[in-house]
Amino acid sequence: MLSSLPRVYPLLGLCSGYVLVMLFNPVHQALGDGFRCIGRYKRIWLTFALLGFGYFLFQFVTFTPIRNFGDLDLNQVISLPTWHWPRFVEIWRETPLPALEGVAGIFDNATTTYPLSVVAAVLMITNWRGLHGALLRALRKRYRLWSYFIYLILLLSALASLLKPIVFWRLPEWGGLVPAAGLLRISATVDAVAFIFEYLFGVYIQVYLITVCLAWIKGVSFEEGELFRFAMRRFSYVLKWAGIVVFVSMLIVRLPLLLAYFTNIPGVLDYLPMERALMSGLVIAFCSVQISLALHNESLGKAIHAHSQFVRQNGSLLGWFLIICGMHFFCIMICDAIVRSAIADRLAALFLWKFIFACLRGIITGWLLASWVCLFRQCETGRVNQERWIRY
Repeated sequence: MLSSLPRVYPLLGLCSGYVLVMLFNPVHQALGDGFRCIGRYKRIWLTFALLGFGYFLFQFVTFTPIRNFGDLDLNQVISLPTWHWPRFVEIWRETPLPALEGVAGIFDNATTTYPLSVVAAVLMITNWRGLHGALLRALRKRYRLWSYFIYLILLLSALASLLKPIVFWRLPEWGGLVPAAGLLRISATVDAVAFIFEYLFGVYIQVYLITVCLAWIKGVSFEEGELFRFAMRRFSYVLKWAGIVVFVSMLIVRLPLLLAYFTNIPGVLDYLPMERALMSGLVIAFCSVQISLALHNESLGKAIHAHSQFVRQNGSLLGWFLIICGMHFFCIMICDAIVRSAIADRLAALFLWKFIFACLRGIITGWLLASWVCLFRQCETGRVNQERWIRY
């Protein structure tokens, strides 16, 4: 009986349920504030869109074979009604893990930064807008003697990030000089070390965008260079928590993959989804630690204690916010999986869709990040139920 109903009715029911949830959930005020914030500072969502599309462009150029110019014919899009559209049951299994990682990214690092991290490494080394000097001063003030060790790790990983595209570009030509197994080990090692800088650069971007949201909440103006340097100083406080996340990620995700190039580890890729899920669960379990360190001058221990208090006092609001995040990321991942499956080998259509998807995901990620900052500040000040809390 249900199968005989037109498809429009389930779709209308789904949209109606979505509208009701968005209008009457307990965190709707923070979600509305988040929309106003990204409307005022469009760099919040544009940053995520740029980084996401940059990563797709790198993959497209590197791994997509273009046989002739006909592969890039935009007439492929016109034939959209003739595409084979998969059913939900055929593609839903590949979406929960990316959706979970999307939710975790709101509280940690919301996007992949490669290959733009290469540009960031050059800018950092050349002291663009004084950020290199600001980083050194912040590290010395925060970590004393340990600052030199931390700076060395950052510098080596930045250099590995610079070498990464060169290694992958020249890899085929080095085949006659180094055995194939040796080339794979070199590239895997460079990739693992470069991951540290790529992740920390993403965390810095996240801290910078959090400070932009905070400026909107407080209604203050700022000079761009000063805000970059301020975010770098706040990044030095977040660095201890980010270091723990990097260490755990290297231990349970990156290290097994790297060791597989040096020794035989059976089924190493079979455990990768579980390892990624564990990392996402760790970040969500300590979701307010990063923003607490970014907005307050406190130690990691105090931030973890503040997080436990935050969860106890605002558990229902946090739970609703996680549901809203999961719902949106699951929907856009479903859309991506359906459209990619329907596109098949139509490269022009794939390129166009990935541009649209990068913008869509950037808007949703930026909106949820801004909403998270608004919700966190509202919970801190105890003014969650005040309708006119933010004026700008």
